[in-house]
Order: sequence, then C-alpha cells, then structure tokens
Amino acid sequence: MRSKQQITGLVITSLMALSNAQAASKPPANLEQMWAIIQQQQKEIEALKHKAEQADAQKQELETLKARVQAAPEKPLRNVGATNTASVQTDEQRKTDILASEVEKLKTALVLPESKDYKSEYGLGPAASGVYKVNKGLSIGGYGEAVYTNRTSDKGNTSDQADAERLVMYLGYKFSDNIILNNEIEFEHATTGEGAEEKGEVSVEFSQLDFLLNPMVNIRAGLMLMPMGFINEIHEPLYYHGNFRPEVERRIIPSTWREMGAGLFGELLPGLQYRLYAVNGLNADEFASSGWRDGRQSGSKSKAEDFATVGRVDYSPQFAAGLTVGGSAYMGNSGQNLTIAGQKKDLFTQLYEGHLQWQYKGFEFRALGAWGHLDNAGALSAEKGETIGNATFGWYTEAAYDVMPYLMPASNQYLAPFVRYERFDTIADVPTGFSDDPSQNKEIYQAGLTFKPIRNIAIKTDYRNISARQGKPADEFNLGVGFIF
Repeated sequence: MRSKQQITGLVITSLMALSNAQAASKPPANLEQMWAIIQQQQKEIEALKHKAEQADAQKQELETLKARVQAAPEKPLRNVGATNTASVQTDEQRKTDILASEVEKLKTALVLPESKDYKSEYGLGPAASGVYKVNKGLSIGGYGEAVYTNRTSDKGNTSDQADAERLVMYLGYKFSDNIILNNEIEFEHATTGEGAEEKGEVSVEFSQLDFLLNPMVNIRAGLMLMPMGFINEIHEPLYYHGNFRPEVERRIIPSTWREMGAGLFGELLPGLQYRLYAVNGLNADEFASSGWRDGRQSGSKSKAEDFATVGRVDYSPQFAAGLTVGGSAYMGNSGQNLTIAGQKKDLFTQLYEGHLQWQYKGFEFRALGAWGHLDNAGALSAEKGETIGNATFGWYTEAAYDVMPYLMPASNQYLAPFVRYERFDTIADVPTGFSDDPSQNKEIYQAGLTFKPIRNIAIKTDYRNISARQGKPADEFNLGVGFIF
C-alpha cells in the first residue's frame, strides 16, 4: 500500500502533467492569465494534500482504536461451564464499552469541530451560521465583546467605564437536512440581579425554525431578527468597525430588533436574495423623542393586536466582485389598541432603508440611509407629553483599508484604519403645535483601527466626536476586544 507521501506525490505529478498538457494546447494570453493558472493549480494541490492528510488521520484513529481494544486486559478463565461463560461475556462487554466510548468521542468531534468555516448563511452572522454546516445534531458557537470608554471632553455628569458588554451563545440543532433550529442567547453587562446589581439582562435574541425546501423558497418561523440594515442581522463584533455599532443602526433602525412571526426566504437568482416576514407590530406607547427603540417587543408577551410586514432584497452581481446593493422596508400599525382622547389610533408606522457595500482586495466601503414616518404623531405626542416626530431619518458612510499586506506581506493578520461619518435626527419632522428637540439632531465623526491577530479575534480602538444642535454630548475614546467561536 502506498504511503501518504507517495499518493500525494503521484496526484501532484499527475496534476502538473495535465496542466502542462493544457498549457501546451492553449498557452495563456498574458502573464495575468498565467498567474491565475498557477494559483488555481496551487489551490487544487493544497486541496488534494488536505484530503490525503484527512485520510491518513482517519487511518491513524482506526489503528489507535484497534490497539486500545486489543490492549484491554483479559482475566484468566478459572472455571468451566456457567462461570466460564460469564467471564467471556464480561470480557466482551468490557471491550464493547471501550469501543462505544471511542466511537462517541469521534461523533463528538464531528458534531463540535475545532475549526469552522465562518461564512454567513441565510442572512445570519458567520458564527451564527454554524448549525447549517454540521451533518446533524448539536452546534455550539458564540461571540463576546468588552470595551473601555474614556470621555475625553464635554464630560458633564458622565463617567468613564469598563464594560463586559455582552457574551452570546449560539445553540443550534440540525434535526435533518431540511429542518434546523437556531437560537441566540445573550448575557449583557456581566450580571443581572437586584438593586445595585441590576445593570444587565439575559435575553433570547432569536429562536427560529428553518424549513429548507429549495434554494428559492424556504420557511422561517419563531422569534426572528428583522432583516434591515447591516447590523441587525450580522452584529458579531468582527464584522463591523468601531467598538460600538453605528448610531444610525441603533436610533433609526432600532438594532438589535427582533419580533415574533413567520415568513419566507431564499435566492431567486444567483446573487439575488430576499427575506419576507409577517410579524407582530411595534408598540407605539413606548415611542419617545429619542426614537422608536423602546417600542420593540422582542417576543416578551408581545402585544399582537396589530401586525406588520418586513421585507428585504440584496443583490451581489457576479460581474462586480465584492459588491452588494440592497434595501428593506417595514410597514404596519403600532397602536396595539392604544386609546387616545377616547379613540383607538392605528399609528401606521413605516421604515425604509437602502444600503451598499463594496469589498475589493483590502478596501472596504459601506453606506446606508434610513427614513421612517409615523401617522398621528401629534396625537401620540399629546398623550405622552413629549414630542414624537412625524418622521425620523439617518445615514452614514464608512471606509477602511487593510494595510497589513504592506507591513507584513507573509502574514494572515488584518490591520485596518477606518473612518465613519453619521448624521441622524429622530424628530426630522415636528408635529403641528409641538416644539422640536434639537438635542436629538446629531452628527458623529469617528476614526479608529481594527486589528485581527487571528480570524476569531478583533482588537479595536476608535475615537468618536459627537455633536448635537443643542447640548454638548461627550466625546469618546474607546478600546475593546471582540471574539467569535
């Protein structure tokens, strides 16, 4: 039997011979094509090497297992008849137990692999998508982040702080190739409790069942993330710059935003993906001048007198590598049987956003704009005693560039300076008879650095200059770390 090295050498030699024959029959037109051919050959060689190594590892595991079973001590047979039979059965049972234990270890290694292919699936974050890649059974993943914030100017009554912002566990279960359960459980600010300890909370961010029918049409039901913007669905810390998520995607799109419902998702054409859900509506009784964020119901005994529809489309054209353009819309009543001046108000709520992302070699660019409108905002403002805007809007743009290839060409690490500008106003249109709150009209200039020593960890530093039309928000220097697994 040939050794692993002989097999690998034979495969590589055959591949090179085939490539040479192809090159002789059709020579490359230029150096760029020649380089592409060489790179493709290298990838194929590495893939074949990997398969050979896997086969060798499996063979070694079987040999080890066989040796352990054979090495199991055997007790001498003292008697004949019933005693002899019992001894043989005991010995065989011991060997069977050893074999079962080793097989269970191998099964666990297959279900919970040490290495993962981090890639987003069906709109979820790369770490959250692990359950789609297992053959069957349990999948465990997660992420976490911690940050130190130093208020550098206009500090006022605020204080510097160090916060274990969140620790998240992904627990998924693949019942079959077509039925998948996925859950995200989040622990915020390190603790929950009474009194002085009541700083954090434990929440289910999503808990959903996917029924995979075909690439074009699949079904999703449960507590689902609203498919809006960049951050609401993919909010793992390695996939956005800065220690804090963009404020436009917190104040205008109220991330992390999840509701109960059901819907469809899939890929209609290559690169054209969609998600369309029916969900319980927001609760306008919790809206404030600072935005609609507190109107999220998050699956906690949600009021379901009113419902909403939310949909999203993304297109990643094959002719433009790294480019994604898309948009989303949310529409539905938020009154939830709220009575104002003796009348029930529907409080029809709309939110729209458009986004663009381009990643080319080391360059990264994002832009997003969002606009929302609330019917009967004047009546709601009178009921709550504060100005709730007829409209809300915000936008931001950011750019980053990975400079590590220039500093350490042989390194797989990542080092990207970035800049971001944000502008938003939660009271973009004031209801008749009410006063504006200029403190809600803000802009943020931000610059920072993201360093990834390995693909699972990001060390971040950034500075945010925050200004408002009224008041002086504190500027911030932030230093933090995030991880996924």
